[in-house]
Amino acid sequence: MKYVDEFRDRALARQLAGAIAAEAVPEREYRLMEFCGGHTHAIFRYGVQDLMPPNLRFVHGPGCPVCVLPIARIDQAIALTEQHGVTLCTYADMMRVPGSDRRSLLVAKAAGADVRMVYSTQDALAVARADPTRQVVFFAIGFETTTPPTAVVMKQARAEGLANFSVFCNHVLTPPALRAILASAGPEGVSIDGILGPSHVSTVIGSAPYGFVPEEFGKPLVIAGFEPLDVMQSALMLIRQINTGRCEVENQYRRAVTPEGNRKAQALMADCFELRESFEWRGLGFLPASALKIRKEYSDLDAEIRFPVETRESREVKGCECPAILRGVKRPTDCKLFGTICTPENPMGSCMVSSEGACAAYWSYGRFRDAARTEGQAA
Repeated sequence: MKYVDEFRDRALARQLAGAIAAEAVPEREYRLMEFCGGHTHAIFRYGVQDLMPPNLRFVHGPGCPVCVLPIARIDQAIALTEQHGVTLCTYADMMRVPGSDRRSLLVAKAAGADVRMVYSTQDALAVARADPTRQVVFFAIGFETTTPPTAVVMKQARAEGLANFSVFCNHVLTPPALRAILASAGPEGVSIDGILGPSHVSTVIGSAPYGFVPEEFGKPLVIAGFEPLDVMQSALMLIRQINTGRCEVENQYRRAVTPEGNRKAQALMADCFELRESFEWRGLGFLPASALKIRKEYSDLDAEIRFPVETRESREVKGCECPAILRGVKRPTDCKLFGTICTPENPMGSCMVSSEGACAAYWSYGRFRDAARTEGQAA
């Protein structure tokens, strides 16, 4: 690959669209879940859904790390600043996610809490270095992609003897979430024929960990890149598996993903983190062995140990359908709040805040698309 334009070529997109239309069997439905929020935005930004035959639908999954973080953890982060007076460093998306009573970190900052937006883990470490008298907590979130950088700053803080730096760990794991989604499929859950596997996560963990998807659930999975032609080629690969009765893990994103993944990154994660017995996901509930916590060897860097807090029972915003959207059971336009009182300027839920959220994608690229189609069919 020389240029990203190679994966946005209009002529190639038309060829792929023609191949998909030719190979999709008209008598059946194809429901393909894109696990990652980056795929959702690519689908909407480039109009990929409009290039698909009418019997192929993309189902949005829970692969947005900001979206799946439960309100209780946001409440806990706010409590860290209010009960212990720490400086909390966090990524931009987390600033505006509503917690209980629609209190966000941005609201807490306006009320006097020392909450700072950072672009990287290194920025958070720099804040701690700049003022040794302040306790600095890094609000660590994300899937396996963002976990190694957190491990790196933990090791750096230990090596530099920074006694005023710690981590509020909220790193979660992709395979358990996939397992939960597939286990809930059926009359009350979401119906899925195939899965577009995440790309950035897979560069770290590799393709091998997804073997349980075809083996236990009988569903094909194709690891897909983020560009529009990546998504379209991956959809074609899934269609071919479904049509021929094959059920395998395939890797479309071979330019970045290997079967074994990034061993160095995996070693960093294993050194600093271990599995939590259970962790709450928004929309999926408590899932066993689905998240990471800081190892005892690094307990001095664990903000949950260093700064215990008291919080009230957390409460979702009434009427917000983010939990159902994250399970793929509903689309953003099924939510009564979407586009009315819930907008990017006034978000009611995390799916409208995050740059990878499904509601944000619908709002930015396709908020009127479903309504237009419905009116066209009625005419």
